Amino acid sequence: MSASLWCDEEGRVSQKPQLRAQWDPSMSGGRVINRLLQSEERYLLSPLYISLIQREPHRREELAKWVLEVCSECGCEESVYALSVSLLDRFLSASLSLPVSPLCLSAACILIASKVTGSEPVSAGNLCAAANFCFLPNNLRDMERVVLATLRWDVAVVTPHDFLPHFLFSLERERVEEDGQTDRDSQALLSTLRRHVDTLVAMCVCDSRFLGIPPSLISAAALNAALSGLGSKGLQLGTNELATLCQIDLGVLQYYTELIEGALTEHLRSGPRERKMCPEVEKEEEALEEIDTERASTPTDLREIDF
Repeated sequence: MSASLWCDEEGRVSQKPQLRAQWDPSMSGGRVINRLLQSEERYLLSPLYISLIQREPHRREELAKWVLEVCSECGCEESVYALSVSLLDRFLSASLSLPVSPLCLSAACILIASKVTGSEPVSAGNLCAAANFCFLPNNLRDMERVVLATLRWDVAVVTPHDFLPHFLFSLERERVEEDGQTDRDSQALLSTLRRHVDTLVAMCVCDSRFLGIPPSLISAAALNAALSGLGSKGLQLGTNELATLCQIDLGVLQYYTELIEGALTEHLRSGPRERKMCPEVEKEEEALEEIDTERASTPTDLREIDF
């Protein structure tokens, strides 16, 4: 008698997208954040890989942008993109070599990430079509096995998106403690803040300069950069509180906040050229440009931005 644990999505037709359960605020707090901080240390990349990529970052960033394009086309959650690139980096860090088809490797990482953290797995056929059928579904599944074997099936990686709900919950709790209630304006502001931070995190995930930085620090720095433009309006979680939650030095958090803001400006300067190369990421570019435009006109007020 043989048994297979292989997850085969072939022939699986979904009539409607699956719904993800709402985030449970009771599952937040210092204990949960501390556990995430301990877990993220297991998935740090090797210094050798980081140094090699930062010498010639273009190939890796091209793959990361292609992953973003595919995730956008397939309607994946933001966490799927971050996990896909994390799996890609971990595989390359372990092997220090690209396979014959880098797109097949990237597609395999998307396939795994969509199964782990997505509410609806991306089909193998869609991934092959996104790569103009430079590989077949059988090749993709073989590559999936290679990635899983290389990573020893340890694919539930901690990403910046794992920290965001806990940081935002602390933000909302500060609002409740001050005013004694929550209102629609506060919820709308938190929603805008989340979309803003998701855009900045996606930019950091793609940028090779942020390789090796712990996910908690990327999440906190992106949130701090967003807060600096949103103004207070009753949201009083400042840099000190974020540094305490991440258990890092205040100066380190401020440094990476400024680094993200500088990367945003630099990223927008090359926006027109990148849109011609990859039209599907134009929406992401426009979101970043809208952030930068609002900062230039009213540096302390981003409340009118709609992401």
